[in-house]
Amino acid sequence: MTEKKIEDMTFEEAMDALDTVVRALEGGEVPLEKSIALYERGDALKKHCEAKLGEAELKVEKITAGADGTATDTEPFKTE
Repeated sequence: MTEKKIEDMTFEEAMDALDTVVRALEGGEVPLEKSIALYERGDALKKHCEAKLGEAELKVEKITAGADGTATDTEPFKTE
């Protein structure tokens, strides 16, 4: 089975994958070359998670509240 492309992962999938990478690296049983590859994948996963969080933050910021405090309108975040 091949690994899912990072850009196709949900935030939760990327966090799980990052956790797996961290555990493998912390275990100290991984050869140097594989450690380097894992570190690079971990860095890419971290950046992907940060981007997903940024998108979510922008979506939340787009929510406007009505006079009674309830959400009245949302605008989807566009990554163009």
